[in-house]
Amino acid sequence: MTNTPHRIAHVAEAGADFTLTTATPGEPGRGQVRIAVEAVGVCHTDAYFVGGAYPVSWPAVFGHEIAGRIEALGSEVTGWHVGDRVAVGWFGGHCGACDACRAGDLIHCAQAQVPGWHYAGGYADSTVVPVSALARIPDALSAVEAAPMGCAGVATFNALRRSSARAGDLVAVLGVGGLGHLGVQFARAMGFETVAIARGTDKRELAAELGAHHYLDATAGDVAEQLRSLGGASVVLATAMSSAAMGATIDGLRPNGELLVVGATPEPIPVTPFQILPTSRTIHGHPSGTAKDVEDTMRFAALSGVRPMTETYVLDEIGAAYARMLSGDARFRVVLTTGR
Repeated sequence: MTNTPHRIAHVAEAGADFTLTTATPGEPGRGQVRIAVEAVGVCHTDAYFVGGAYPVSWPAVFGHEIAGRIEALGSEVTGWHVGDRVAVGWFGGHCGACDACRAGDLIHCAQAQVPGWHYAGGYADSTVVPVSALARIPDALSAVEAAPMGCAGVATFNALRRSSARAGDLVAVLGVGGLGHLGVQFARAMGFETVAIARGTDKRELAAELGAHHYLDATAGDVAEQLRSLGGASVVLATAMSSAAMGATIDGLRPNGELLVVGATPEPIPVTPFQILPTSRTIHGHPSGTAKDVEDTMRFAALSGVRPMTETYVLDEIGAAYARMLSGDARFRVVLTTGR
């Protein structure tokens, strides 16, 4: 197995196309495992990597939504075995020595690692990762279903479960896309009165199928006013990549309500102190989650029936898969499979 060449989809330099090559699989070192990749999600964040927005080393192998099986163990690895089904997401390992790690705040590790950024990612037949990045995949989830949970899934699940909202509270999900379609499902499964917000009426029926109790068309009037007519939201989970759309929901929050930002966009969110001071509203970002959080996400999904909607391509079609993701037309997560 070790000497059998495997496929790697790499990018030679910023802005270049993906190129498929072969190489000898890497051997795991101390505290590492090699994963036989079965599925890997094509996340929109990869566009920032490919475009050179992150300081990666070129050529680079991206892919941070990985699902597969352990095929080799490095030294000093305990508790894991060859054949174990595992996932690795945006959280690709921690140092264990910085102040954040010593405080148990692993997601804010000063030396946090991300697959595709700090080491080769999952756009390949196999990849070597730190053991601290591993999450166990429950039997109820296929590799294609598990892969997006390492980034999109944990981002929405973890943000909601750590919010101030409690069962029965009104929770709105801004955007019904790659993140939002999971956010709506998780919100409903957690017992929230769930509101889906999107532009136009095209996603109204889908939002209901995903579990939304209410659907708000952001083009049909003031979104904040529509939220207030429902009693006001305890939480707005902002998954849409629009700072303006995020700002438009703030006045629809109840007192002490939270705008949780998980959608990444460089533009400032428009808000004034007068919108948050009298009402004690808060606006804060929420990072994805640790390997244990990814594992919790998948376990909850297995128990509750939450599943990503995916479009699958084989690894050899990485160029087409990446273009499909960039188009914004995919419903909703693009996932590569390796046939392993």
